[in-house]
Amino acid sequence: MDRSGTAARPTLEQVARAAGVSKATASKVLNHRPHISEQTRRRVEQAIDELGYVPTTGPRERDRLRKVNVVFSTLANLYSMHVLEGIVAAAHAQHVEVLVDRTDPAQEDGPLSPAWSRRMAAQEHVGVIAVTAELTAEQRDQISALGLSVVLIDPLNPLDDEVVSVGATNFTGGLQATRHLLDLGHRRIAYAGGPPGSVASHERLQGYLSAMSSASAPVDPALVLAGEFTVPAGLEMAGVLLDGPHPPTAIFAGCDASALGVIEAARQRGLRVPQDLSVVGFDDTAMAVSSAPPLTTVRQPISDMGRVALRTLLQQARGERADSHHVQLSTQLVVRGSTAAPARP
Repeated sequence: MDRSGTAARPTLEQVARAAGVSKATASKVLNHRPHISEQTRRRVEQAIDELGYVPTTGPRERDRLRKVNVVFSTLANLYSMHVLEGIVAAAHAQHVEVLVDRTDPAQEDGPLSPAWSRRMAAQEHVGVIAVTAELTAEQRDQISALGLSVVLIDPLNPLDDEVVSVGATNFTGGLQATRHLLDLGHRRIAYAGGPPGSVASHERLQGYLSAMSSASAPVDPALVLAGEFTVPAGLEMAGVLLDGPHPPTAIFAGCDASALGVIEAARQRGLRVPQDLSVVGFDDTAMAVSSAPPLTTVRQPISDMGRVALRTLLQQARGERADSHHVQLSTQLVVRGSTAAPARP
């Protein structure tokens, strides 16, 4: 109590003492300055909360809601929803507001355009997470020049090493999927991939090629196709593969949605999965479990990718160096009912 009988207001010195740091360090944490370890930051923030410290002048910086923009190439799939789930979970823990949008090539001032980036900077947004979007070097430079941080999740086009990205071990996943089919006895294995420029699809293709080469299994160029990561694209690619003169006995699809299209194409042709055709997907979304038969797939930690991307973006915004410019989370093969040994001739 002070002389007036009211409780004395906590001071920054008391916060620093409670956290075991200097007053200067406590001030840096309060104002989100860089070069402060996460452990120290947490101790200071805990002391601020426990003591109920409020700066004597100006708004309390750490209570101001920060805003992050998340831009998707599409929201019409489960992959995007799982990524968003991870971003939102991390955002709640960090007191961050998430604004969601999607790219639209027909809109000149839409997301990722120079005009859009200027609006975001004017509104003091922290930065941008672009999910499976095609971000040009010019767009990246424009966003960075405005003081906005950028993190990509599964970008559709390769960029230089200065761009921070988050994804999965796609090469290893492609290797796991193809080796599983080879171990079952398949040799004529097709790859129904994603967009030609997609970094993730290219890495999965390289895993497929590596597994085939290690097993001395020939790769027929006619069995390697590219399309969108959608059910209709999988249906179309499988139609080309299954109607050819020498159809495959197994198809590794670049994502679960494409794999469902493959299964439907097989059904339309009177083929049974897995008796007549084995199918492997990639993602392990909810559709993999609910498909008929349940889909063998490569699980990637999609929600965790969203969490890591949000944390990495905030690291950049604080001026801290990212732990890695290309974060890759591990994949795991999940065997279900859509794969089996090839039928005898």
